[in-house]
Amino acid sequence: MGVIIKESIKGTLTNYIGAFIGFLSTYFVIVYFLPPEIIGLTRILVEAATLMSVFMQLGVTSSVIRFYPIMKTEDGKNNGFFFYLLTVPALGSLLVIPLFLIFSSEIIDYYSDESGLFADNYRWIIPLSLFLTYLGVFEVYANVLMRIAVPKFIREVCIRLMHMAIYVLYGFGILDLERFLGAYVLVFAFAAVVNLLYIKKIGSVCLRHDFKSLDGGIKKDFLRYTLFLMIGVISGSVTSRIDLFMVGGEMGLAYAGIYSIAFYMVAIIEIPSRSITAISSPVVSQAMKSGDIDKANSLYKGISANQLLIGGMIFIVLWANADNIFDILPNGEIYRSGKYVIFFLGLSRLFTLFLGFGHALISYSRYYAWTLMFALVVTVITIAANNLLIPVMGMTGASVATLASTVISLAFQQFIVFRKLKCNPYSVSTIKIIAILFIAFAVNTVLPEFENPWADAAVRTAIVGGMMVLAAYFTKASYEFRNMADSAISYFAKKIRKI
Repeated sequence: MGVIIKESIKGTLTNYIGAFIGFLSTYFVIVYFLPPEIIGLTRILVEAATLMSVFMQLGVTSSVIRFYPIMKTEDGKNNGFFFYLLTVPALGSLLVIPLFLIFSSEIIDYYSDESGLFADNYRWIIPLSLFLTYLGVFEVYANVLMRIAVPKFIREVCIRLMHMAIYVLYGFGILDLERFLGAYVLVFAFAAVVNLLYIKKIGSVCLRHDFKSLDGGIKKDFLRYTLFLMIGVISGSVTSRIDLFMVGGEMGLAYAGIYSIAFYMVAIIEIPSRSITAISSPVVSQAMKSGDIDKANSLYKGISANQLLIGGMIFIVLWANADNIFDILPNGEIYRSGKYVIFFLGLSRLFTLFLGFGHALISYSRYYAWTLMFALVVTVITIAANNLLIPVMGMTGASVATLASTVISLAFQQFIVFRKLKCNPYSVSTIKIIAILFIAFAVNTVLPEFENPWADAAVRTAIVGGMMVLAAYFTKASYEFRNMADSAISYFAKKIRKI
């Protein structure tokens, strides 16, 4: 876990810098300069393009992690590995874009009644999906080279700063809607190019390739693995976005915008896991390749405990301050209807943080074909749940559907992980962490409320957050957390003694 923790800290620091910028952008720029329907429009465009990019990548962003250890060579040329990373998504784009154009009329019909603005601007999905496709490919190549900080900085900081500037320009009327969307999309093109320049500096981007260097077994395994995993990844992408798509289609872009703001709030819960997962995936891939199940299981336990602890503390503090956030937020009353969206989406993120790494264990093992059945089950459950609950509960119904499908799908996934790989994330630390989170949640419910939202937020954060940090430290709920805390205490103690 040493290398993973070290690299994860770098990426997490970058993520939190980006989160702070995202906080400023979301709470003081987006909701001030953009009406809810424009927020909903940009969000649906990005999510639709992201979904298309998953199809275009044809599973290559997962295949690269599994097969890089196999194709890696001492001279760093990797048998034209980078050539395949460029070629496979290009072929995927040639397949997906025509299909998108063929079915575009059905897409327009679905959104035309409640979300006509999306129907008028859906064409931006095509260039945006291309840029997102290669942005993802270049990022995952940096991941297998064990370099995540710079790609994280580009995605979490640079993109957000540029988008913030575009929001302001639109808000002041300097950009009309057409130019606003064009600039918004070009930011992702810029990010992809910068990532390409970076990986050229740190690794091999040679386009020379030798098909003869790949024996028939590797080719066959690559194609079979990519096919199965692609279906799983596509299904996961559909299920993670269907709630927003259906809220926009059934209720309108304004509601999609409100749902998106709640989604942005919840996204902070996942920040630590992004770096941990990115740096851990190549490690677990190598462990599964060498048959070291004990190492993979140890990683699973450690990653799950740390993600649940950090993500859980963030969720409790976020929920404790939900009303304060809406009181402070410009036009906050418009977005208050998304309060319980925060709660249910937050719970779904906690389940994912705790059990989600099991998907990596399956994907990089010889049982990866199970991801196909897993994907189909999850997709059916998610679509059915949203169809059932959105008409009854509106936006909150979409978030409840997400929670239900998440719990069911992760339970099925964990069953496979335990039966086939004999791995599980449970430990004494799990019990300690859950107890800490439940007690903190209960304490928040009995705290007195202050009329001033800033004062109330300060008191709640200090009491609830401080209690969780101290409890995690003294109960040794996470050895990594305690060691980092000890290191921080030792560092500041030395500084104070010098003074």
